[in-house]
Amino acid sequence: MSDTLPLDVIGRRVEVNGEFATVLFSGIVPPVAGLWLGVEWDNPERGKHDGSHEGTVYFKCRHPTGGSFIRPNKVNFGMDFLTAIKNRYMVEDGLSEDDEQEYTVTIGNKPVETVGFDSIIKQQSQLSKLKEVSLRNCAVSCAGKEGGIAKACQNITVIDLAKNLLSSWDEVICIAQQLKHLEVLDLSENKLKFPSASSSLPGAFSTLKVLVLNRTGITWAEVLHCAPGWPVLEELYLSANNICVLERPTDVLHTVKLLDLSSNPLVDENQLFLIAYLPRLELLNLSNTGISSIHFADAGIGCKTSMFPSLQYLLVNDNQISHWSFINELDKLQSLHALSCLRNPLTEGSKEAQTIRQFIIAKIGQLKTLDKCVILPEERRGAELDYQKAFGNEWKKAGGHQDPDKNRPNEDFVAAHPRYQLLCHTLRIKCPNQLEQKVLEKQLPDSMTVQKVKGMMSRVLKVPVSDIVLSYESPKMPGTEIELENDLQPLQFYSVENGDCLLVRW
Repeated sequence: MSDTLPLDVIGRRVEVNGEFATVLFSGIVPPVAGLWLGVEWDNPERGKHDGSHEGTVYFKCRHPTGGSFIRPNKVNFGMDFLTAIKNRYMVEDGLSEDDEQEYTVTIGNKPVETVGFDSIIKQQSQLSKLKEVSLRNCAVSCAGKEGGIAKACQNITVIDLAKNLLSSWDEVICIAQQLKHLEVLDLSENKLKFPSASSSLPGAFSTLKVLVLNRTGITWAEVLHCAPGWPVLEELYLSANNICVLERPTDVLHTVKLLDLSSNPLVDENQLFLIAYLPRLELLNLSNTGISSIHFADAGIGCKTSMFPSLQYLLVNDNQISHWSFINELDKLQSLHALSCLRNPLTEGSKEAQTIRQFIIAKIGQLKTLDKCVILPEERRGAELDYQKAFGNEWKKAGGHQDPDKNRPNEDFVAAHPRYQLLCHTLRIKCPNQLEQKVLEKQLPDSMTVQKVKGMMSRVLKVPVSDIVLSYESPKMPGTEIELENDLQPLQFYSVENGDCLLVRW
């Protein structure tokens, strides 16, 4: 605490007994004499009023009990960056009695007596070695003396400045521009005032790859204003900032691979589509955003969308997803390999968790990881087979048929189960003993029995069923021919897969 009041007190971030607040007023509050500070608490339950006293409005709070009047000597205004580092890493700023000894060093040919010379060198050496620095909750409020950070801590690459007293993005720039190797910066829980137009100094964040701005109050418009100053940024964390309106990034954020928008009240999918063309975006966190639906209108059933071209990892936990259409649409993403979809009405419904997992796997063909669990090939095969069995009767009632020439399910079924048809393997069909017979291609469900395949080939080739012998070749096992000897077994039993070649002899 200090008895000296900063000149720029309005807008300053302060700490009082572990609680954080913003100064909105400085002056006299009659009838009590003396200077008072009017503060708005981060925790509105900590205050007593809305900034008014006995009918006079001294400042305005967003919450009716968010404000208090406090004496300046009760308030911690924080310290500069370099002082915080020295305190945190126990680097002595002054000289002890043991240090205050005379030493003789030779500069040129002349001996020079010094006091505490080795202590100064030791202190500078300690600071210059620091590469990863944590100043979380250390009451950092400003950069400090110009050039001081650059001189003392030139090798820092990672800084955690979360939960401090920084109040201005310009102050952050003053720190960053002195750290030429800065790659990771965490500013979470600093209530920062961001510029309404681009104000980043050229080169201030020229090496920054990871920026964490969770709970800083930043808006999406402010993100876009600041973004030109982040030329090589790869990870951007914006959780819990009340972001609800997005604008399409233009010539910014094109290097970003990870974007965390979790715990922001995104209104609908249309806002989401405004970031759909970030070319390098690989991981998108939309957990706890209230999203319930999505539709990629540029892609029909069985096709891939041009949106989110590089997206591999998607997190949609703790949302309002209740319809399978959401999962169906995710199959349209070109590169999606990992999905986390926990604690949604769809996944917390009446069906068993294992059944839900199987259906999601069956519906998203390229998925390799679901809810942090790797999908093994055996699990995928089992999930797709169980999915076919679960909806087999519905497929038949809708017009589906194991004979490819009669297979015409209606639009409603195809819309609800867009991958069902794709689970029918496309096989090349050859007749090795009949060279004049051209190679055929047929979509056959892996639940189709060998006997029914023979019946289909009998009708196509005009050959008695009893004369037909089936086998197949797989590109995975070149030179090996596997006979389909049991008429009652489905193709799945023999591990027949998409792209294999069915051999028909008689």
